[in-house]
Parts: sequence; C-alpha cells; structure tokens
Amino acid sequence: MPTLKLDAVAVSAKDMKTSVEFYKLLGFAFGEWDSEDHVEPITKNGDVRLMIDSAELMMKLNGEAPTPPNHSAFAMLCASPAEVDEVYSQITGAGFVGTTEPWDAFWGQRYATVSDPDGYKIDIFAPL
Repeated sequence: MPTLKLDAVAVSAKDMKTSVEFYKLLGFAFGEWDSEDHVEPITKNGDVRLMIDSAELMMKLNGEAPTPPNHSAFAMLCASPAEVDEVYSQITGAGFVGTTEPWDAFWGQRYATVSDPDGYKIDIFAPL
C-alpha cells in the first residue's frame, strides 16, 4: 500500500491581495510574491502548505470555475479559547465575514467559523 502524507491544502482567489491579507490575519506569513496566479505562505519543512491559486488559473487547469465549499475547508487550532475570540474579532474587525460566532461547542471546544474573501470557510478552535 502506498504511503501518503497530506502535503497541501488549496483554495482559489478572485483577488489575490485581499486573500493574502485575510490569511495573514489567521497567522500565515508571506514573503515576497510576484505571481498573481499562485502564492504560498512561508512554512517549515514538513508542514502542511496552504496554496492560494487564482480563480483564473483554476479555470484554465480544471475547465470550470472554482466553487468554494459550503462547509469548512480546513481548521486552525488556537492556543486557548480566548485566542479563538481574539482571532475572530480581528478578522471580522478587518471587514471579513464571520459565519459562526465563537461558542463553547458541546464536543469540548471553543469554536468559530470565518469565510475568506471567496467564501471558503475556516474553523477556528481551541480545547476548552
């Protein structure tokens, strides 16, 4: 059986600059980038990468326009329940969409969901 490892998660963006600003609020760091078609935050060797591709590039590669999911694309672990609230407030305070306000979920997490500029949903959580 092949040995597979999750290497990257991809989202598409209609406006790369706005998407990069959104993902910076989630803690991603970006170096210099010169492509409007593809950008990746700085990661440590072995970490799962986030890839942001332009909607135009995805249209060329897949033959159809990308459609963000109606459920979470991925989740970000915070250091504490208070950090969930802080990150949610920073994102919504910057004008981005909060889709589920922070709450204490019955499965034992402080939990919230935000939407990136193209509608991809990202969960923000921490153990209670």
